[in-house]
Amino acid sequence: MAFIACTALVFDGYDLTIYGTVMPTLMNDPSHIGPLDGATAGALGSYAMLGVLAGALITGGIGDYLGRRRMILLSITWFSVGMILTSFATSVLAFGLLRFLTGLGLGAVLATAGATMAEFAPADKKNLYNAIVYAGIPAGGVLAALLGMILLDPIGWRGLFLIGALPILLIPVAWFKLPESPRWLLSRGRREEAIRVAERTGIALVDESQTADDKAVERTGFAALMTPRYLLPTILIGFMSFSGLLLTYGLNTWLPRIMEGYGYGTTYSLAFLLFLNGGAVIGCLLGSKVADRVGPKRVVTGTFILAALSLSLMTIELPFATLLLLISIAGVGTLGTQVLIYGFVATYYTTNTRAAGVAWCAGFGRLGGVAGPAVGGLITTLGLTGGAAFYVFGGVALFGAGITQLVRRQKDLEEIDVVQREQRQTQDA
Repeated sequence: MAFIACTALVFDGYDLTIYGTVMPTLMNDPSHIGPLDGATAGALGSYAMLGVLAGALITGGIGDYLGRRRMILLSITWFSVGMILTSFATSVLAFGLLRFLTGLGLGAVLATAGATMAEFAPADKKNLYNAIVYAGIPAGGVLAALLGMILLDPIGWRGLFLIGALPILLIPVAWFKLPESPRWLLSRGRREEAIRVAERTGIALVDESQTADDKAVERTGFAALMTPRYLLPTILIGFMSFSGLLLTYGLNTWLPRIMEGYGYGTTYSLAFLLFLNGGAVIGCLLGSKVADRVGPKRVVTGTFILAALSLSLMTIELPFATLLLLISIAGVGTLGTQVLIYGFVATYYTTNTRAAGVAWCAGFGRLGGVAGPAVGGLITTLGLTGGAAFYVFGGVALFGAGITQLVRRQKDLEEIDVVQREQRQTQDA
């Protein structure tokens, strides 16, 4: 399960990052898809985010009804085909439209993967397994930066987009190896089937219908998010994700261009993108282990603050190696923080509304993903320095830290996790 979900999200991250990798090429040579100024380039970066927003929200509306397995298979197929078609775009209009349509599939897999993994992961390692899965996103960013450095000249931007369609090869594996979530089956009244899947997979079957708020477990999908139990936390979680994704896609889209403004060539500028995503991969995995012990809320708050500090220091004239270290730390606090947010959210909701909760997080957060490239484009259009961009992004990180502190705990679900841990320890003994 972790392999399938993580691999899908590697290419989710690749597909969303590759535009930032090839954007300088598209801006410097209008023969590819037409002339691009800073504002248009920023808008094109936002179109995929709008698609992700729509795809995630659509999935949230139907995912808790259709099931995890169907949504994962459909979403992987959709975004793979979208990447193939995008590689043949010859105009700004076609490129933007296809980026939006591809984003629909990216948003669907983003919303479903976390909900699925949360229902398969052991109670005492939920944050770790969610981090493993969602670390695929910054890992995809690393892959995009590496392949951009190595293959941009030999195969061009179209070849790099075709590489983003490789997850289509994952469909046969997922078809035969990916089971439906037993928790989801139980929540839909398919008890006998849920028991069979739980016995076959070794997944603990937990009935969440006995939690404190009956309304929250009686309703499904977005309707449950509107109950008193979830309404305020859901709004706050949306703004947490908004902050994390504004940082993630603002930096992934504009960091190479910002560093070119500091006098670094294309290869060196892409190196910053590589270290940004590499720091996120390492940071989210280490942070998840801490989160399993002290809770994800504290860790997310701390990594947001870490991002603000490191981005502010990027404005100082420092040696190249020191800047690479700082941007790696910024990766921990931006992309890495967003990975931890997904893990936090996937375990925050009950099964009947988990896909909707993750979809809301991914969908509303995509407004930040839309704003990030646009903010970078505005800063460029206004002729401001890269230092201004780093300060703006640092301020967003501080805002995210404050919002995170306001989200209340779910004590009854935490008690269920405690029971699961005790059962597992008894079985191991």
